[in-house]
Parts: sequence; C-alpha cells; structure tokens
Amino acid sequence: MKKLMGNDELLFIKSYKKIINTIVIYSMIIATFMQIYGHAVEFPEKGKVPAFIVFGDSIVDPGNNNYIATIGRADFPPYGRDFPGGVATGRYSNGKIPSDFFAEELGIKEFVPPYLDPKLNISDLLTGVSFAFGAAGYDPDSAKLANVRTLQDQLNLFRGYIKELKDAVGENTTSTIISKSVYLVCAGSNDITNTYFSLPFARLHYKNVSAYTSAMVNWASSFVQELYALGARRIGVISAPPCGCLPSQRTLHGGLFRSCVKDENDASILFNNKLFTELGSLNQKLVGSRFVYLDIYNPLLDLINNPSQSGFTVVNRGCCGTGNLEVSFLCTRLDPGTCKNASKFIFWDSFHPTEAAYKVIVHEVVQKSIDNFF
Repeated sequence: MKKLMGNDELLFIKSYKKIINTIVIYSMIIATFMQIYGHAVEFPEKGKVPAFIVFGDSIVDPGNNNYIATIGRADFPPYGRDFPGGVATGRYSNGKIPSDFFAEELGIKEFVPPYLDPKLNISDLLTGVSFAFGAAGYDPDSAKLANVRTLQDQLNLFRGYIKELKDAVGENTTSTIISKSVYLVCAGSNDITNTYFSLPFARLHYKNVSAYTSAMVNWASSFVQELYALGARRIGVISAPPCGCLPSQRTLHGGLFRSCVKDENDASILFNNKLFTELGSLNQKLVGSRFVYLDIYNPLLDLINNPSQSGFTVVNRGCCGTGNLEVSFLCTRLDPGTCKNASKFIFWDSFHPTEAAYKVIVHEVVQKSIDNFF
C-alpha cells in the first residue's frame, strides 16, 4: 500500500506548485517583453530606444501610398527587385530605404512598416511605423498636387496610433514609448523641385526663393512643435538634398549637358541653413527637447562628386530605364534600358537613390549625429 501523505507534505506540494506557476507566468511576461524590446539598443547611460517613428515623403515611405488613391506609387516591378524576396513593397528604391537603415542602426528592427498596412500587429506598432507618404512636403500644396496625405494628415494618423498603443499596453507604457522613441522627419525636396521650381503658379505667392524657403521652415517648425506637444522628444529632421543634382532636375533644368542646377542647390542650402538655426532655437525653448539636424546634403553631394571612393560609377542618371526622367509609374519592368547592377548607381530612378547609396549616407549620418539624441 502506498503511504498516505501527511498534512505537512500536502502543504509543501501545494506551495511548491504555486512557486512553479509563478515562475512560469513571470517567464512568459519576460519573454513577451524581450520579444517587444529585445532589439532596443542600449546606449551608455542613455537608456533604451523602444521604437522608431517616421514622417515625411517618398524617401521614407515604405508603402503607405499603396493604400490611397494616387498615381504616385512604387508597388510594382522593377521597384523592390533587390528587397528580400524581390518584393515591390511600395518603397521608392530597388531595396531598403533610409528609415529601414536608421532603425537597423539603432538596433530596433530591420524594416519599418507603413502604418496603413492592414496586416500590422501589436509588436509592429510597439517598435515603430512610418506615417510618410510619397510626394508629401512641408508645403501642404505639395501633397495635395499628388493627392497624398499632408504632414498634418500624418500627425492625425499619429494621434490614432497613440490611442491604439494606449488600448494595447496602457497609458504609462505608451507615455514611455512616445517619449523615449526616436523620430525621423524627412521632407522638403518635393517642395523645392516639384512645387516651387516646376509650377509657376506656386511662385506667385512668394516674392522669391528666400521667402519660400522661410515659409518651408515655418511649416517644418510648426510640425515638429506639434510632435513635441504630443510627447515626442528625440526628433531628427533630415535636411534637403542637393536637389539640383537629382537626375530629373538635371534633365529638366540642367541644359544640354544635364549639369547640376545651381538655383535648386542654392535653394536647398538656403532652406538647410534656416532649418538648422530654427531647430537650435527650439532646443533652447522647449524643455527636454532633442531636435537634431541631420545633414544629407553634403554626404550625397560627396558621393556624386567622388563616386569611386564608395564603389559607384554612375552619378547623373538612375538605374531604371534611361534614368533621366523615369520615376513612379514611368519606371516599369518593360523598359529594356534598366541597369543590371544597381549597386554601381547612386540613383535608382530619376529622383530616389539606390539602396547602396542610402546605406552609405545613413551610416555616415548616424555616426555623426547619434549622440545628439540623448
């Protein structure tokens, strides 16, 4: 016969089971937390970065334009041909775009998804998304011309995102995520190239390019201040590129030899100088803010002027088609002129750099600017 257990033995077994159950539950909580935050990078004495959140234009749009009624899309080949699986996700490049590389450099995740993607899950939201739409700009008219979401629309989507986080993880955790995350704002090139220099009626409202770039900075300042009011603190703002050296602008305004367009580059420089000053002023005014100016003008211009140092050979046209004007729906898989090896090209289409160029530029920007976020 089996020996019957005494009261002390039964009490011990019950207590032991409770301890085991507590350990299992605690382990599950830790595992879930690590799944969400396991990629957050630890900076010495700086704390973790839980998420990377993006606003702006086609440079950082991973596919939001796929879900709205606009011709400004890139969800078809040959876009995405060098992306994992060769998928045209809506990114305006042959592969990854700057937001992906920034998130990867920060150790958060490999790809930043579009907020409008209906397949997003809570872990996607917790580690950051992109609210950017191709063809948007600081000037609301830039987005309206292409029937895409303005930066103000993107802020409204961000407000909805905050509510989703609160519903999922509560007010306190949401507040931590919003305040500790790194934000990226990328706009301005569409304003300069498509709105100001290409549309005569747009210039009627402004005395000169100086007045227009001042208006751009005012729009940019209002946007980042609204972002700050919603709880964001670590906000990186990308400069305008050397717009006059984009292949499309060389073709349209660069003359017979398709030279870089001085007026457009000068406009970029003018805007960038004003933006740098404004962000410095906001840092002095808004408590706890980290507005970081991220210079891409000089890294991109350096690639164009010294391509061989980084392994590039073609600087004045894109890989897609002739590379002179093709962008969005003009860049198709049917064009026999599309290059075989995009890694030798700085530009993928007539407006957007290749994955290879983006990788070089983002790495340089992160190395120079990361400490300014903390």
